[in-house]
Amino acid sequence: MTKEQIELALDQIRPALVADGGNIELVDVQEGVVSVRLVGACAGCPMSQMTLKNGVELALRKSFPDIKEVVSVPA
Repeated sequence: MTKEQIELALDQIRPALVADGGNIELVDVQEGVVSVRLVGACAGCPMSQMTLKNGVELALRKSFPDIKEVVSVPA
């Protein structure tokens, strides 16, 4: 999996985040760990970790089963 492939997969998730006033940025992909940054309303949302694990991580794992984890990095 490449950063470009992950970015395309994130493009499928973005509309839901943007609709709530947030967004997601791909930071890095290393050894099965995808690092992202939640921005906008998502950055301060108390549900952001749930969104990250139950939304973003699950969606990416469907496309890329070799993903071990999706983590959020601070701005």
